[in-house]
Parts: sequence; C-alpha cells; structure tokens
Amino acid sequence: MTKPPAPPKPRTLAAQALGDIEPQTKGIVPPVHVATTYLRDPDNAYSSGYVYGRPDNATVRQAEGVLAALEGAAAAMLLGSGMSAATAAVMALPEPGHIAASQVMYWGFRDWLLREAPRFGHTVEIVDTTDLDAVRDAVVPGKTRLVWIETPGNPLWTITDIAAVAQIAHAAGARVAVDSTVATPVFSRPLALGADLVMHSATKYLNGHSDVIAGALATATPDDPWWARIGELRARHGMILGPFEAWLLLRGLRTLDVRVRAQSEAAALLATWLGHHRGIERVLYPGLPHHPGHAVASRQMTGYGAMMSVQVHGGEGTAIEVAARVRLWKRATSLGGVESLIEHRASIEGPGSPCPTNLLRLSVGLEDPEDLYADLDRALGGSGT
Repeated sequence: MTKPPAPPKPRTLAAQALGDIEPQTKGIVPPVHVATTYLRDPDNAYSSGYVYGRPDNATVRQAEGVLAALEGAAAAMLLGSGMSAATAAVMALPEPGHIAASQVMYWGFRDWLLREAPRFGHTVEIVDTTDLDAVRDAVVPGKTRLVWIETPGNPLWTITDIAAVAQIAHAAGARVAVDSTVATPVFSRPLALGADLVMHSATKYLNGHSDVIAGALATATPDDPWWARIGELRARHGMILGPFEAWLLLRGLRTLDVRVRAQSEAAALLATWLGHHRGIERVLYPGLPHHPGHAVASRQMTGYGAMMSVQVHGGEGTAIEVAARVRLWKRATSLGGVESLIEHRASIEGPGSPCPTNLLRLSVGLEDPEDLYADLDRALGGSGT
C-alpha cells in the first residue's frame, strides 16, 4: 500500500498561500477583492457567504487562513492595527475583572490598559511575568479574567514561561493571551503551549516591509464565546483590515519564514560582536547564554528572534548621540522590516517606563551583518573590541 504523502509544513503552506489559485485566470498570485457589497440570490439568500465589506472580505479571509496555518490555530482574525487587536481582546472579555499584564511590554498597550481598561470595569495589575511566584501572587481565582503576556518583552526582551503561566492562570479560571509579535509563529506557537489567544502587531514581522498597519489574533477554540465576541466587536466598530492591506500582508506572510530566520541569524552575530565592544555596557538578547531568560527561551522557542537592545556606556546623552551618528541603521520607530532600525526607547516611553535611559533598541533587518556592525562601531566611536 502506498503511504499517503505527509501534509505540507507551515512554511510550504505560507509560501504557496495555502495553494489557492485564482479560478478565472489561473493566476498563482491571489487577487485583491475590493467589493464592499455583494449580490443576493433570487431566494434572498447570500450563497457566496459574503454580504457586506465591513464585517468580512475574501482577501482578508485568505490572509487569515495562512496565519492560522502558521500558528497551528483553528481560526485567525485580522484587524486594523496591533492596538485594535489587543484592545478588542480586552473589550470582548465576558465580564469585568482583574487583568494581570507583563511588566515589560509594548508601552502603548500598557498605557491603554492602565488608562482605558478601567473604563470597562477592569482592574489592571502590572506583574513581572518572568517570576512565576509573582504570577501566582497576582492571579486570584474568581477575580482574574485575563493574564496578558508579551514574550519576548519589548524592549528588554524578557522571556515569560508561557506553559507555566498558562497552568497557573487556568487553575484560577483565567484566560491567557500572548503577544507573540517578536517571536513570530516561525519561532513560537503559544497556543500549543497552553495560551488561549495569540496576538500580533502584523505591522511588524508578519508583513515585514514597513508598508502595512495591521493586527492579528489567533485561537485554538473558535467556538469560545470570547472569540465570537471579538468578531462582533470587529464588525460593529469597523475594525477589519482593508483588502489591499490584507493583500500586502498575505504577500509578506509568504516570505515570513526565510526573512525571520535570516534576520535572527544576523541578530545573533551582532549580539555576540557587540557584547565585546568597549562602548557597550550590556547587550540584551535572549540568544545569549547569560541572558536571564535564555533557558526558557531555548525550551519554548525554536529561535531567538531579530530584536535586541544595547545599553551604551556614557548614559542617555551618549546613547542619543550614537543613534544620531548611524548611517545604515535608520533612526525610526517600529520593528520587523527588512531595513534595520535603531531607536532610543526611553524618549518614546516616557515616565514609568522600565526602559533604562541609556538603552538603544535594535531591529535587525536583512542587510549584511558586517555592514551593520561597522556602522554601529563607527557611531560608537570606533573603539571596537
């Protein structure tokens, strides 16, 4: 008996956009579906499955299908931005309650949790989720509704043990959401580790070309009322991603695996080289053996990602000057694109940030790592090793 072929791996599914071929022209690149309204059948039904463009779109569905395959999810949902995805997840919680969130996380969403979530009846507690005892102390049975993890945590690249936190949270009846923007589904699958929801700022690595603002959520249990409520909010609040942006995102997903692996390899080299530079006080990168989260990252990730931070000798002023002197690195916010970016994060995050004032965040792109190192070395004064 002939053995049936093994199912394609996620990288293959993404590269071929799930194998979809445009039926009319046989084009191998999926088209952009831009229609906002759809024709009814003679019996007044919608046999196509589409009614109106605000809650649903064919191009959006295609990109969602690829993302679900990459995450090992039963369903995925695209929204207008990473903030749209994160805030929709909170607003859709079945009832108000206590939310525990990672201490090191994207500052914009942390600020939203502290300022806006209480307007929906929630109490928010910022917790060092890398400390499991701190998580146990924070999670209260019958009170805590959600534990929000960001791992690796921006911009210190802290690592939270997803499986352990999920076990603690579920024992208390709480749900777990993981911002996996930096890890990407190439290096981490939080749903397989016990998370209930995965969130991405798809603006970053999923798209990878700095030309789309998008957010994404994925779930293993699409029949969960929480997931259904997120879909309702997306439709009623007009939070769906536009069709052209979804098409660009789909294009980016097709090369996600090769891009992220190449960027991660370059980041590992840079982290090692910069660790010996006289102008650098400290390198923060989970792939380094001395990083506090290295052991956990090695257990729950298949790679360490392409984000790192460096703390510069000389304090805040020197760090800002170094960022101003680079030529190849682009002094801009965001991350995950093909071009390398550098940013003084404390200037962005302001008071209350856990970010040291001498820290520069580095998003490693697809340039030659030797060129990137040489540019930083020159900006640091050329002191080398």
